[in-house]
Formats: sequence, C-alpha cells, structure tokens
Amino acid sequence: MSTEQNRTALVTGASRGVGWGVATALRDAGWQVYGTSRRGKGPDGTVALEVDHADDGAVADVFTRIADEAGHLDVLVNNVWASPPGFAGFTEKFYERPVSDWDSLIGIGLRAHYVAAVHAAQLMVPRGSGLIASTSSFGSRGHLHSVLYGIGKTGLDKMAYDMGHELEGTGVTAVSLWLGLIRTELLLGSGLTEFAGFSVDKAEDPEFVGRVVAALAEDPELSTLNGHTVVTAEYGAAHGITNNDGQTVPDPHRAAFGGGPLFPPPTD
Repeated sequence: MSTEQNRTALVTGASRGVGWGVATALRDAGWQVYGTSRRGKGPDGTVALEVDHADDGAVADVFTRIADEAGHLDVLVNNVWASPPGFAGFTEKFYERPVSDWDSLIGIGLRAHYVAAVHAAQLMVPRGSGLIASTSSFGSRGHLHSVLYGIGKTGLDKMAYDMGHELEGTGVTAVSLWLGLIRTELLLGSGLTEFAGFSVDKAEDPEFVGRVVAALAEDPELSTLNGHTVVTAEYGAAHGITNNDGQTVPDPHRAAFGGGPLFPPPTD
C-alpha cells in the first residue's frame, strides 16, 4: 500500500448508509477518499462525485480522474446499489415483481461492481498492490430479502473468488465482505430494539465497516485472504475493532444463516 500520507480509496455508493460510513472512517484514518453516488454527495473532506454506475463511460472517467489527481489507487470499496422503479422494499415474491428488477438489482448491484473492479485492477496491478473489496452479505448463504438480492450477493462472492485466482502473484487482493445488520440512520430512527431477530445494539455501525476495510488494507497477512469472503464482525473482533462507542463488538450472524462463506470452497 501507499505511505500513510497519500493512501487513496474509492468508495462507490458513498452518499449514505454503509458507503457514507466507510468513506467517513477512511477519511478519519487519514486517507484521501473519492466517493461516487447519483446525488454527488459524501462526507465532508472527501471528493464526492456524481456518477451513474449504469454508465460505463462515466465510471471510466472516475478512474481517469483518480489516476490524474492522485496518481494511484490503493483501495476500491464496491458498495453501489440501486432500487428498481416503484420498489418499496423486499415485501413481494419474485413472481409478483417485474422481471425488469434484474436491471437494477443485478445490473447495478453486481455488474457495476465488476466494471469498477476492472478499472481498479488496471491501476493497481502495474503498481503491485491494492485491495478490491465488495460489500456482500449472508444473503449468499441463506434466503435474505429476495431472490435477486441473493443472486447478486452470491455473484459478488464468486467474483471475488475468481478475481483472486487471476490476481494471484500481482500483489492485488480481492475480497467480498459479509456485513451483518447495519445501524443506519433509518434503523436507529425506527425505535426498534431488534430486527429479524438481531439486536440493534449489537449491529454494525457503518463506520465499523470502514474501519475493517482500513485494517484489511494494512494487514500484513492480506494476501492470504485473496479471493476469500470476510465476515466483518468476525474480522473486527479478531483485530480489536469496535463500533463508534469504542466498546461494542458487533455480533456475527454466521450461525443464523447456517454457516460461513461459500468461497473458497471447503476442502477435506
């Protein structure tokens, strides 16, 4: 990775939620942070770019700008996501929703991550270092939210696994991240004490995910995780990373979904 003074990260979907928290945590750790969103908003002290991730040319322009301004990219956090038109939450069965939902949930939630990873690798591989991390979830392991949600998240895990194989020996690492329940402003404002059986108090602050990313980027054993899926709560617990209160260690959800990551495949 670059020296502490000029570490550069790109966080997609950084205008709210997990993306906002990751961008904030990296900024607070001294990183130069670029963030993309359709609204062009991000935390103070970051470079907020208005980008439609369905536009491959606009995405390419982001990486050109980073190369011109920063000269390099150390970390890509793939986090962008888009709701389908008329979407009001995961309340309907797949056969009750239009097939065009695919275009948003897979086109942005999976394809756009691949596009950004291609551009990131083109900057990272010649330098011999870098981290490509994509936010996934336990929806790969068990049913969560919807059919298309699960397809997209499992796709991200397999993408990281296969990219890791092709990045072997380059110094660049690809991982997917299994996040747990996230303490977003919406969740905290709901007054709920638990959601889907998980404690809100022991859920992950968005910035917690960012601190995990920062720790991964500096982890001397990072290369051993190439192609792997990392459970953020477990990695955080193992590396002394806490929520914003400095005390709470978020709960992992492995048991609730019947086990751990699917990639790399288990071996005898």
